[in-house]
Amino acid sequence: MATVNRDVKYLNRDFSDIRAKLIEFSKTYFPNTYNDFSPTSPGMMFMEQAAYVGDVMSFYLDNQLQETFTTLARQTNNLYELAYMFGYKPKATGAAQAVIELYQQVPSKLVGAEYIPDMDYALTIGDNSTITSAQNSTATFLMEDQCDFSKSSSLDPTEVSIYQVAGTDPQYYLLKKTRKAISANINTQTFTFGAHEQFPTIDITSNNIIGILDIVDSDGNTWYEVDYLAQEMVFDNIKNTNPNDPNNVVDDGEVPYLLQLKKVQRRFATRLTEENNLQIQFGAGNVNDVDETITPNPNNVGIGLPFEKNKLTTAYSPTNFLFTNTYGIAPSDTTLTVRYLTGGGVTSNVPSGDLATIDTTNIKFNTPNLNATTANYIFSSIAATNPDAADGGQAGDTTEEIRQNTISTIAAQQRTVTLDDYIVRAMSMPSEFGTVAKSYIEKPKLTDEQVSTIETLNLFTLSQNSSGQFITPTQTLKKNLRTYLSHYRVIGDNIEIKDAFIINIAIDFEIIVLPNFNNNEVILSCINSLKTYFARDNWQINQPILLRDLYVRLDKINGVQTVKDIKITNKAGTTSGYSQYAYDISSATQNQVIYPSLDPSIFEVKYPNSDIKGRVVPL
Repeated sequence: MATVNRDVKYLNRDFSDIRAKLIEFSKTYFPNTYNDFSPTSPGMMFMEQAAYVGDVMSFYLDNQLQETFTTLARQTNNLYELAYMFGYKPKATGAAQAVIELYQQVPSKLVGAEYIPDMDYALTIGDNSTITSAQNSTATFLMEDQCDFSKSSSLDPTEVSIYQVAGTDPQYYLLKKTRKAISANINTQTFTFGAHEQFPTIDITSNNIIGILDIVDSDGNTWYEVDYLAQEMVFDNIKNTNPNDPNNVVDDGEVPYLLQLKKVQRRFATRLTEENNLQIQFGAGNVNDVDETITPNPNNVGIGLPFEKNKLTTAYSPTNFLFTNTYGIAPSDTTLTVRYLTGGGVTSNVPSGDLATIDTTNIKFNTPNLNATTANYIFSSIAATNPDAADGGQAGDTTEEIRQNTISTIAAQQRTVTLDDYIVRAMSMPSEFGTVAKSYIEKPKLTDEQVSTIETLNLFTLSQNSSGQFITPTQTLKKNLRTYLSHYRVIGDNIEIKDAFIINIAIDFEIIVLPNFNNNEVILSCINSLKTYFARDNWQINQPILLRDLYVRLDKINGVQTVKDIKITNKAGTTSGYSQYAYDISSATQNQVIYPSLDPSIFEVKYPNSDIKGRVVPL
């Protein structure tokens, strides 16, 4: 019997279309077998049941396909899976942030003929100290960094002012420091592990989990959090002291920590479940495994299946080298102590001045054997406040927030691809490794005879001293920045970190004042306006000075009739406290625009109180 080719239509997916095509199919291929297509016939019952099943199956197939796309998924559990697949970690809560001002008094002491603060009475507030809200007792803010009033640097300045005088002599000084704090509480939970098993998991079931603070096992080993278990390199910081690097110029005041990339075996990854529990997963290796089974070994490249070991395509499989079979060590026969943070939420957005109660159990003097009476008075003088309201506290990610944040993560992927990516990444380096105040990147200027075989990029940077003035970065800062960028740069990019040039300038202006206005008040308003204009935060490397903007700015000052003249001159010479680089301002001025040098540079009014001058001239 010859095979009959049936014409099957695959475009019919809803109930009515499937029903209609089943009837057509029966009439076409079974005309003599069945021809009762009335609504109450048994045949129609079976055809409608088949159409019903087809419609339901089509719906579920469409729905399942839809749930595989980040932009279309509606089920929360699927969005969580997609988010983790693309590298975004949903948040159970958002922690509020606040800037805390910390104060203490110290007595004065006479050194020679001058009174100075007696820093023997300077206090140290230990790390992870807490400050409690006055209005909301459940809102506790955590200061992760230690606060030592006796140390001052550009990164962590100590402001000193006279607090109390006896006659004309200072009796007590007031020390002030600032710290960032987040609305969080430290919680501790222990987990015991027995015999070795691969990829074990533990769950933290607390509410409003912010993240993991640290994990330490019973042998004192630290476990490091990674984005995924195959990641073996993490950033590690070590104190910037002589024993760490005898050949390094120690500048721990400006760069307190050295940044290093560290290969770790003990690592874990976290993920938030749909129930807002935090799941922690470890690797599969055993502590008895040799190191090369935990981390990639170049000797393993080329080892494939026995019958394929002579095939080049298998022998050069990057899979054998880039990834391991263990994905780190799994804890066994030990107890892990997990410290994690909880808190945040909308209620943690406390108003200004609300954070005033600091926990004193973690505060101590740096110097022993102090006068007890004075020490008790100084200890009681410790105070704290938040000048601005805390912000950033919010509920956990909504479904739509997970969707949009995942899409953003897919686009960014934490890579530095464009030139702007390098600038943003440099500015985002954690401040304990040095502060990059300004950055600018460009490709090197090559002559026609030169050919660039490697994508070399020149990153020009500047830092700031304790007074906020621009300085060239220290070698330690540049070393840390190079290490930091190496983790994000694209293969083939070669980054050269260089110093930008600082061009110090002074401004002299002449104005005509309207009648009935006080000359001194108008001049002061003009000076303050120029101070704001030339504030360092407003200037970038290679930014020109638009003289026309200065004229317009001064013209708008109340009381100014006319701006007669504005002169900008270069201030140079290290003996005078300025940059060593002289610059010909007149030659660089074209069409009322003062251009920076061809070499990346920045204009700076280093001493605005003395380098911005004005005078009133007659009409």
